[in-house]
Amino acid sequence: MKEQANATPARPGIQGVKFIVAIASGKGGVGKSTVAVNLAYALKDMGATVGLMDADIYGPSQPGMLGSSAKPEIGDNFLRPVVQHGIKFVSMGQLVPNDGPVVWRAPMATKMIQQFIGGVVWGELDYLLIDLPPGTGDVQLTLAQQASLSGAVIVTTPQEVALGVARKGVRMFRQVNVPIVGVIENMSGFVCKHCGEMTPVFKQGGGKRM
Repeated sequence: MKEQANATPARPGIQGVKFIVAIASGKGGVGKSTVAVNLAYALKDMGATVGLMDADIYGPSQPGMLGSSAKPEIGDNFLRPVVQHGIKFVSMGQLVPNDGPVVWRAPMATKMIQQFIGGVVWGELDYLLIDLPPGTGDVQLTLAQQASLSGAVIVTTPQEVALGVARKGVRMFRQVNVPIVGVIENMSGFVCKHCGEMTPVFKQGGGKRM
């Protein structure tokens, strides 16, 4: 009885999904959404069934990344994701008019994320990748606490200003017992198409040091 009382409560997870991985960054502008969609395609090319949840309520970018303006099927308390190039995805960008801003307070954004967690009919997936907004606020905590995250990938650029904020994201996930799968250093170099030489425009190696 004592062991049961002290056990960590099981997270609910998402029905039909084997692994849920958050793609996160502390700072905006590091290419997190680009990394997320490329990871989705890489997993699909390896033979996995993949879904992509665009959890950036205020700045959704996955409809543009995936090249789809299609709307999800909406029913009583459920959304059915759009399939684009073999990737199932949902995004706030599918639910608002083109270029329409989402002017919501944090509780409304959190409620929408809860709908994405519990109200999307994903079917059977090997992986669900969640493209998080930058930072460590309400949306990130809601997903970490209510979705059964298998792990998190941290995206950063090499500069110390980006690394310093990314470290906060690492600490947040550790506090809620979500393992860090790895760190991706983006924009670490520019490869000349003529000579093939790589130039570290923003330095490099920061992700490895972190």
